Amino acid sequence: MRMRAKGLTALVALVGVTAFLSPAEASSASPPPPAPERIRAERLPLPPTAPSNAEGTCTRAVNPRGTGCVAADWDSGLRTGSFLPDSRTVTVNVKFAGAPAAPDPASAFSGDQLILVRTDGRTFPNGDAWKCVTCGTPPANKQGVNGDVSYPQAFADGKRVLYGTNIVDCGRYQLASRACTPDRIHIYPIRWNNTADGSGPGGSIRELRLHPDQVHLGFNGISVTGGRLDQYGYFGRLSFDPAPKTGTPLVPRYELEKVTRLFNASPTAQPVHADPRDPSKLVVDPSQAGFGELRGFSKDGKEVFYVGYPVESSNMDLMAMDLRTGKLRRMTANPGYTDPVDASPDDRWIVALDTRGTDRMTFTSGMTGIPAITDLLTTSVVSSIRNNGDRRFFQPYLIDRYGDRGSYQGQQLNYSNTSPNWNAGADPRWSPDGAAVAYQERLVSAPACGGANPLPCPTSSEPGGRRTRLMIARLVDRKPVRLHAVKPVSDTVPWGTPYVPGSATPQRPYPAQGAYTLRGKASGSAQVNIVWDDAKTAVKTVSVRYKHFSDDGRTYLNGSESVTRTSTSTTLTSLDWDSDLVKTRRGGKVIATKRTSADGFHITIDLWQTSFQATGTLTTTVGNQTYHQPANGT
Repeated sequence: MRMRAKGLTALVALVGVTAFLSPAEASSASPPPPAPERIRAERLPLPPTAPSNAEGTCTRAVNPRGTGCVAADWDSGLRTGSFLPDSRTVTVNVKFAGAPAAPDPASAFSGDQLILVRTDGRTFPNGDAWKCVTCGTPPANKQGVNGDVSYPQAFADGKRVLYGTNIVDCGRYQLASRACTPDRIHIYPIRWNNTADGSGPGGSIRELRLHPDQVHLGFNGISVTGGRLDQYGYFGRLSFDPAPKTGTPLVPRYELEKVTRLFNASPTAQPVHADPRDPSKLVVDPSQAGFGELRGFSKDGKEVFYVGYPVESSNMDLMAMDLRTGKLRRMTANPGYTDPVDASPDDRWIVALDTRGTDRMTFTSGMTGIPAITDLLTTSVVSSIRNNGDRRFFQPYLIDRYGDRGSYQGQQLNYSNTSPNWNAGADPRWSPDGAAVAYQERLVSAPACGGANPLPCPTSSEPGGRRTRLMIARLVDRKPVRLHAVKPVSDTVPWGTPYVPGSATPQRPYPAQGAYTLRGKASGSAQVNIVWDDAKTAVKTVSVRYKHFSDDGRTYLNGSESVTRTSTSTTLTSLDWDSDLVKTRRGGKVIATKRTSADGFHITIDLWQTSFQATGTLTTTVGNQTYHQPANGT
């Protein structure tokens, strides 16, 4: 294993093993960390780069076969998809650019398209290492197609691909075969009915993930309730309707049926709630799911992955929850941010895209073991710090099933041939044989570099100056595994809530305004004060004062923290944050502090644009290592 930042190693050593315990490690069944393994990261072939996006610039001089050119820019639409069942072909979305005008046959290579890319050095019959699946699809075969074409995911039959909010289908033909031609391709939209009478275009859905049983689908829905932006995860069954009678578009389409919202509205089912036996006491229960954004499934189909309410304050981790029992498992515990993830075919490993090693998030999350109380207000803001507009800070990490523990923080897949300016984009994807992982990378681009930004914009060495690339990490010492078919799971998720079309989206229950006491499991307490806004629609201020607070009997938390929401719009969030926390070992030795400047820390961030702007400072010190917030705009 190779870590990129000395600070993270110091943080692990000085805070102690308990800071990174996963629920799995807490039991005696947790094995020793795995040894590092040999990994070879390589670029995969893509079509030539268009000299510009202008019509006709992709000439035969650039691509002699006339099979298209891809856009060069950072936001060029490159999206790594999953492998086909052969483990040698990966699905990818690309944005073709510079195509000539019709009737030139090459005019079909334009805009967002689904392609297949060979990973074994071989080519398709025309001599290219890629094949465009959707280029030239007749208009009659793609009626009502949705614009979202992100995250391609191949079905196990090799004939279909979940393509954003659509399904690409080649009938009885394998997508990679010579017989799968444009006239045999159909693209069907996916619709989620959200009206009682079945009318309308359906609800907006995003971040779709195919369940391993090939029948069900996980997805997310954004809502605004009480002036608050929120997101819920959902689980539903795909059903093909060749001739719908209601709703739009009235074209052959897939419907999402028997949908469950992955949420329990009971106040005591929330991670933070008042004790029903004594309403003056606060309960912080990490075993309750604060289900946020659905990110995928285990390969056996039993667990759903998500990122949501944190276990430790400001530490955004991946969680797994059993679809049947509701049992919760913490997948990661590092202070970095993570959400893109894929499980290995045998479910013994994950690959997660994570900011660990960059220390970008550590100024908020480096002091571990703080109960997630002020997170009632800070979660969305802390999550958004992970990016800086057109700059990502993700790198792919291989982590075993038992998660971060002690000095084990996973193994970076691409440590041998990358630079900090190349960062990974969602989602990484395992090959079905478990011997490789495909992912994409993007090179930091303006305005996240250059100009007033202190980071110079690097020059890309990719063909045509392309600022994206498709990668594969080969796990060279692994033997292929056999992927077994998953039987269809139940439509029912017992811990969720059946979705009723036309019903209102619920608000998450938060503790009522008032003063509370949180008792440490080992000693001490925290005095908590929660204030709602004047309209009583949302929590406005959360203040906490700790006194000799300890859950483990080895480390103790003292001091105070207060956060007030001052935002005035749905996505643009502003917080006033004051912190003066001290963590000590038994005997009084200080091991960590989390402090704001005298005038506090005042942050404003747009949850979609993720551009960090702040005044004042928030600083976390662990041992002799100090972590500062990023400079504005970086």
